[in-house]
Amino acid sequence: MMGSCSSFLCAGLGLAISLCALSTQAAAQKRARELGIAPGVLQPGPLNAITDVTGVAVGHVTLFEGQNVRTGVTAILPHSGNIFQQKVPAAVFVGNAFGKLAGSTQVEELGNLETPIVLTNTLNVAEGIAGIVEYTLAQPGNERVRSVNAVVGETNDGTLNDIRGRHVTREHVIEAIRSAKGGPVMEGAVGAGTGTVCFGFKGGIGTSSRQIAAAEGGYVVGVLVQTNFGGVLEINGAPVAQELAKSRGGNPNSPPDGSCMVVVATNAPLDARNLKRLAARAMLGLAKTGSYSSNGSGDFVVAFSTAPEVRVPADTRALTLSATLLTNDAVSPLFQAVKEATEEAVYNSLFMARTTTGEGGRTIEALPVDKVLEICRKYNVLREVK
Repeated sequence: MMGSCSSFLCAGLGLAISLCALSTQAAAQKRARELGIAPGVLQPGPLNAITDVTGVAVGHVTLFEGQNVRTGVTAILPHSGNIFQQKVPAAVFVGNAFGKLAGSTQVEELGNLETPIVLTNTLNVAEGIAGIVEYTLAQPGNERVRSVNAVVGETNDGTLNDIRGRHVTREHVIEAIRSAKGGPVMEGAVGAGTGTVCFGFKGGIGTSSRQIAAAEGGYVVGVLVQTNFGGVLEINGAPVAQELAKSRGGNPNSPPDGSCMVVVATNAPLDARNLKRLAARAMLGLAKTGSYSSNGSGDFVVAFSTAPEVRVPADTRALTLSATLLTNDAVSPLFQAVKEATEEAVYNSLFMARTTTGEGGRTIEALPVDKVLEICRKYNVLREVK
């Protein structure tokens, strides 16, 4: 986890102290790549985060209150300007539609995104919409706006969170948007990942990026995930779940239901058609980790391009728009990049999470890192950290 407690919304001094302690604890944790788990062959960007895509910002509000509230909000902004007035090309790919992705139909129809993307829990999608709408209407330049297509994704954090209490408010959503910034991204049990579970262990927010070779355009692909799904965990090809089951007993197949939200950003000049193709390849990264998109897992990918030349102005009388786009053949390196970055983002969500006790006294353990590294050594999948 990176960053400071200022990224949290603290209801009082006691909560602030507890969150700072959690942040300090997580600071000692290491991301997957720091431990030698480096999927694929492409290199990450300097931050190995979705914010390696210039202009992208991420904000979290974490609600970690009392014995039962373990939830929050994560907001992803494609650029720092007025997104409604300068829309970005976007697309949605649905791996399995057992979930709620508000705003997806207009994105599919028009091929662009006009608001921040907000992630939260299943029963607070409405508050996510309300927060985005209020934020957008209040922005200078939007005084005449009468329709806002808010994009809100979710996973069900009811295992650890009092989800029926619906503790996320529109004010929390606005705070997450307004606090969003570039730079390092906090990961693990923060924001929308505070109460999630992944492969039977504590999941959360994870991020990663990949840099394309200069000869292929030098573009960047960044991924952020909210992990709350199951399957048979593999890490960099090592059968982690099977090996842990041998030593612990039990079924290597963790409860398969849940969901995963994936947000993909790139600075490559892509239109909605090729962004949809890019989004589809993120599912290959999920599969590499052991997910099989079970019936009860809502797996959604939202992809957008930040390239200035492909933005869509809201207020234009022009009858046509023109932009230079990548050819179909030139998109293949981006497909590889998104697969690798999605896989590593899932690992980061696990390695950066912490053991959490929540609703009903239930405890979800963090990934047993030492044992996982032993398994990875056994299967010779660790690399020297550079």
